[in-house]
Amino acid sequence: MSTFTTRDGTQIYYKDWGPRDGKPVTFSHGWPLSSDAWEAQMFFLASKGYRCIGHDRRGHGRSSQPWDGNHMDQYADDLQELFEALDLKGAVMIGHSTGGGEVARYIGRHGTSRVAKAVLMGAVPPIMLKTEANPGGLPLEVFDGFRAAYLKDRSQFFLDVASGPFFNFNRPGAEVSKGLIQSWWMQGMMSGHKNAYDCIKAFSETDFTEDLKKMDVPTLIIHGDDDQIVPIAASALLSAKLAPQATLKIYPGGSHSLGDTSKEQLNADLLAFIES
Repeated sequence: MSTFTTRDGTQIYYKDWGPRDGKPVTFSHGWPLSSDAWEAQMFFLASKGYRCIGHDRRGHGRSSQPWDGNHMDQYADDLQELFEALDLKGAVMIGHSTGGGEVARYIGRHGTSRVAKAVLMGAVPPIMLKTEANPGGLPLEVFDGFRAAYLKDRSQFFLDVASGPFFNFNRPGAEVSKGLIQSWWMQGMMSGHKNAYDCIKAFSETDFTEDLKKMDVPTLIIHGDDDQIVPIAASALLSAKLAPQATLKIYPGGSHSLGDTSKEQLNADLLAFIES
């Protein structure tokens, strides 16, 4: 397997697909998944001549499971170490959900000297949690409920999320894919128990407002208007006003997992944005 070891001794797994001289495109995945969640997009873009790199966040997938460091600053620093290890320059960064927060925090902490463009898809910024400054966010009790269900029976919790709101399989007339449900569950169960637990706080309570303001590269913000996991009103609609060079693209009826439920449209939109 392709791995590198961070300065704090964590082993990070990554996929490196496509020609090595192709323009680099990096992929940051959602919670509690792995780089496998991006395989359809990575295969599509690598087949178009791009170098596609997707890593498993610390504590997720095939990366090691350190007890500490399960927060956005460290996730961004791990990604910077990957950029350094592979000497990536002029990269297009793509992040989904928690991974969108990771992309924003990376740019907030490390700038855009290695970055040409960014994509936030179904992403958690600016902040999911309801606060005085973010009255449209979700109450802390919602995330406390996530944690309680996770600790009670995380396997069943993952099945409930995957079979319902993640792919919008709970909507009338939805074409349910048992394969997608099983894949989501499997990726979730590969995550470290504490790592994924800690990550709930990381994706829900981190404020990315200042990070978004530092995204001084062309930024495509993609969101489904029926996203049940990260509601669009408190995320993409706000982020598009904060990122200086943002373009907002809304998928009518789109789910949280557009890479699966709107695969062909997303692939085409990503290619067009990268080539623009």
